[in-house]
Amino acid sequence: MQPEDAPAVVETHSRFSERTRYLRYFSPYPRIPERDLRRFVNVDHRDREAFVVEIGGRIAAIGRYDRLGPDAGDAEVAFVVEDAYQGRGIGPLLMEYLAAAAREVGITRFVAEVLPANATMLRVFGDFGYEVERRYADGVVHLAFPIAPTESSLEVQWRREHRTEARSIARLLAPRGVAVYGASASGHGVGAAVLGHLRDGGFGGPVVPVHPTAPRVGGLPAVARARNASAPLDLAVVAVPPDQIAAVVDDASAAGLHALVVVSAGFAEAGPAGAAIQADLIRRAHAGGMRVVGPNCLGIANTDPAVRLNATLAPRLPAPGRVGFFSQSGALGVALLAEADRRGLGLSTFVSAGNRADVSGNDLLQYWRDDPSTDVILLYLESFGNPRKFARLARGIGRNKPIVAVASPARPPGSSERGPDPAAVRALFARSGVIRVDTVGELFDVGALLAFQPLPGGRRVGIVGNSPALTTLARDACVAAGLGVADGHPRDVGPVAGAHEFGDALAEAAVDPQVDALVVVLAPPLPGQLVADDADFTATIASVALSGDKPVAVTSLVERVPAGIPAYPSVEEAARALGRVASYAEWRREPRGVIPPLSGVDTTRASAATDAGELLAAYGISLVPDALVDSAPAAVTAATTLGLPVALKAAGASLRHRIDLGAVRLNLRDGEAVGLAYADLAAAFGPQVLVQPMVPAGVPCVIEMLEDPEFGPVIGFGLGGVATELLGDRAWRAAPLSDRAAAALVDEPRAAPLLHGYRGAAPVDRAALVDLLLRVGRLADEQPRVRSLSLNPVLARPDGLSVLHASVTFGDPGTRPDTGPRHI
Repeated sequence: MQPEDAPAVVETHSRFSERTRYLRYFSPYPRIPERDLRRFVNVDHRDREAFVVEIGGRIAAIGRYDRLGPDAGDAEVAFVVEDAYQGRGIGPLLMEYLAAAAREVGITRFVAEVLPANATMLRVFGDFGYEVERRYADGVVHLAFPIAPTESSLEVQWRREHRTEARSIARLLAPRGVAVYGASASGHGVGAAVLGHLRDGGFGGPVVPVHPTAPRVGGLPAVARARNASAPLDLAVVAVPPDQIAAVVDDASAAGLHALVVVSAGFAEAGPAGAAIQADLIRRAHAGGMRVVGPNCLGIANTDPAVRLNATLAPRLPAPGRVGFFSQSGALGVALLAEADRRGLGLSTFVSAGNRADVSGNDLLQYWRDDPSTDVILLYLESFGNPRKFARLARGIGRNKPIVAVASPARPPGSSERGPDPAAVRALFARSGVIRVDTVGELFDVGALLAFQPLPGGRRVGIVGNSPALTTLARDACVAAGLGVADGHPRDVGPVAGAHEFGDALAEAAVDPQVDALVVVLAPPLPGQLVADDADFTATIASVALSGDKPVAVTSLVERVPAGIPAYPSVEEAARALGRVASYAEWRREPRGVIPPLSGVDTTRASAATDAGELLAAYGISLVPDALVDSAPAAVTAATTLGLPVALKAAGASLRHRIDLGAVRLNLRDGEAVGLAYADLAAAFGPQVLVQPMVPAGVPCVIEMLEDPEFGPVIGFGLGGVATELLGDRAWRAAPLSDRAAAALVDEPRAAPLLHGYRGAAPVDRAALVDLLLRVGRLADEQPRVRSLSLNPVLARPDGLSVLHASVTFGDPGTRPDTGPRHI
């Protein structure tokens, strides 16, 4: 809200019905007095805040809060929505924005007064996920509720987000009718090609070319404007140059269309001028209530026999199937569709997002989550627009529908050198329910196995083949892929075995309780020589692969295997795909963790902290005290104050734990020993030295928190020491941590046996380490201004732990993806 909004506020008020005005102001309130108007539009954006919602350039809703006294923790909140837009979720959206703004200035609770007759507003407050206190007095319902985010409020917010985004995509992929802008009457060009694919693909609704002069385009009746069409239209496919896009968007908006697919190029990918046109395109489309796919995209498709939508540049679509496919790349889209068709991988729906100016992979995930026609999701991504949201969605969707994503293994610009390496990044995705692969070939390898076969119940593989060399190669490939080879395997029936003998071995392996998945290898006896009765062999394979409850991956050098059986040109590719799927199935079998409540957490205190000690104390984490000194007398004084015996350490962060370099002196029991130790350290490493009381010995551990460009805050855990640092022996999880994720972090590093009682040592207090990780995970999630945090070392012992040193980097909190109010 700004003072210059005053005329628009008056105009909006005039459109309210008498009932709406009465429910909002508790009186008829036919017009806004000048004094009230000045107060409405002049807010300080701290103690008094107001937001407006504009639709089509007009204010359609207003939400505001007023703090109840200077620096009070309570504020009164109120909303009013124009009648034509009530019931569309605008009130809850305003609540999100107001609550987020209020929290930033120290307001912790909203209060509201609502007339009992205002059932809609009472429902808005009651359905938001907050603990609402209700009291009825003087004919008014008095409400009060804390506005700190809770699991319930976030879940409510995410459910609304899911419904909104899924419905917008559903209308995009199943339109009643399609308008096509930019198809030439001559039949040449991109627009004409898409028009032809729509027409010839058998789309069930009307296809209407929009052309300024031609009465017919592509054999179809054309209209000069979409609003002139006699049939209902929901979708526009746009193939006009960038300088004509504004007029097209305005025409589509006037016709009441819901979505645009812009296949034209020359936008943000072409430079600053194109980026400005693209921004204007999105602004105009959103003002008209339309979603945008693209620009610079291949198009969209829906193979449902009731829809048969081919609004793409690809002349041929794969057969109908159960796989949803999203491709960011427009240029590669045709090749991707052709490869899916070659492999017999049927698709349910396909979207190429191009510049991804609006509709993204996350939108499609929201749609595919509940789409009954989609069982497997394939994603070709060049970058992650909102990775935290992607990971959140994937964790939920992946429990029911596998997601395979191909993305570059290279880390994005800004990645920390100390952060997760590519292998750890792949593991982070796997723990979010995503099978991340490096190439398009692997995308289809894994996708075919998921689309055609059941998930394996474990990692034990049976191998059956007729070539000793290839079955041995398959065994080695399975081990390299992290799979176990079942006892008695590989089973090689020999190159001269017939189909009956081969089938017996295969059937026996299929019912073996020690086998979770099968790798089948079929080769000719000699190069170029056919197997006798090769059709019988493939029929035998098909009978097992298509009827069993164990996945089967086939490498056949004889002939093409029947449709519905995942076939691979090499055993290495088959084993790699099976290994990826087995890891996914393993994750899916794991119980979901919970984020447990933690005692002793004070987020308000943490938000004001200026150093590591204050910050950690606010999350119930105690640091062993220390003192920084620069002379021997100061060291002695500090040692006496902290309590002897003490340790002296070179102050440099990289030296504080380097006993091997002589940068640490331990168990100094008197002033003389402290003075001598200080002299040695100062001579070798400089005058600044840390003095710290001695604590019991333990296993040194390191806990790190970093802001990762793909995942947001991530937590790393490993054991201390130069060797483990050199080898990168760190386990990583995305924040916040569940109880199971924190426990897994403790057990995952290769050096973790040192914590569990290695070679007769007593096991450390694992529960204390898990609790510490949970606290760091919550801190990372709740304090976006903390850009990095390191606890090094943490000494873990049988009776607890001690955090000896901590360092923290504060920065601009900015706006973390997938936090705060949603954007519509």
